[in-house]
Amino acid sequence: MSKPDDLLADIAAKVESAQSNQMSLTVVVGGAVITGRLAPEAVWRERVSEVLKDSDRLGQFSGVFAADRTEDRTDRGEAPTHLHFHLARILQGSVGIPETGGMYRVAISDVSAWTVGDFSYSEP
Repeated sequence: MSKPDDLLADIAAKVESAQSNQMSLTVVVGGAVITGRLAPEAVWRERVSEVLKDSDRLGQFSGVFAADRTEDRTDRGEAPTHLHFHLARILQGSVGIPETGGMYRVAISDVSAWTVGDFSYSEP
């Protein structure tokens, strides 16, 4: 999208202001379908930082994501520019990658379609 969807930005702002990680969303970005739950940016950053900190190769990058480095855009009256997914999967065929869910950051302006709720596959 050339102009971010105002409704989607409002949903992201509500997630930020309520500090809730219960909103499930599925988006299409560059032809990929990503499904999962939204998280506030500070929570997302903290979790990514924790994961990186535990890595021998990537531990040096954990500080970049530290939650204390995040300024709260909502406190400054700015609309969110990105969606922060956790427990998310990229859907491909009949599987979700990764199975356990990952951490994705998606620019709202790149979302071409979306729906409330997440998709999952079950065995017949």
